[in-house]
Amino acid sequence: MSEGKRARIFITCLVDFLFPSVGRAMVKVLRHYGVELEFPSGQTCCGQPAFNAGFQGQAREVALHFLDVFEDSEAVVSPSGSCVAMVKEYYPGLFSEDEELKSRFDKLASRTWEFSQYLTEVLGVSDFPGSSSESLTWHDCCHSLRGLGIEEGPRKLLHSLEGADLRELEDSRECCGFGGLFSVKFDEISSQMLKNKLACIEKSGADCLVATDCSCLMHMAGGLEKTGSGIRTRHLAEVLAGALDEKAAGLQQEPAP
Repeated sequence: MSEGKRARIFITCLVDFLFPSVGRAMVKVLRHYGVELEFPSGQTCCGQPAFNAGFQGQAREVALHFLDVFEDSEAVVSPSGSCVAMVKEYYPGLFSEDEELKSRFDKLASRTWEFSQYLTEVLGVSDFPGSSSESLTWHDCCHSLRGLGIEEGPRKLLHSLEGADLRELEDSRECCGFGGLFSVKFDEISSQMLKNKLACIEKSGADCLVATDCSCLMHMAGGLEKTGSGIRTRHLAEVLAGALDEKAAGLQQEPAP
């Protein structure tokens, strides 16, 4: 299925500085499927903070650097729907007046994938070979859902885990209120949106909240911790990597026939 596949991994700022376990988990899962991985050391931020703040000149500079680092990749895979949406949706538009550059960014965009998309749409994974002993609930991150169309793929992966109890989250498509600079500029609105999301998470009764973006997970994890909730937050890559380990541990404990 994944024979001969090669990919460069784009780790993103939050994963690099705050959530390195997510990057390691993504690598573990992709290597399980035989994907040959490379980490370009020259990679930097995707430029989304500058773009969202209106600094398009600086965003173009970052985009051009991204192009230099990743242009000749067979595939680019990242554990962030937000950053992937920046590459796929907004990079080409930043160079709409330069036909040659726009064409190059369009081609790169077509080879850039969010982690779960790469698993389901490129590798064709629908039945993940792992197990889980906890109840899970899924939050649809805005960029992943609305920008990349990611909705059913991650749910199928989680549903397929042996022993997993996936509970649908009420209003799962509603924003958690983070939105990058939005949560800073409009903190009162952001806080109310988070409050609504936390109520739905608690109502699910799940042990663990799962999503594709560390930014959203960080926002919701902070809210859950503040309220004293025992619900954990984990990136999809961490859940799948853990499921591989749990499955392997279970096989080792089975008595010999």
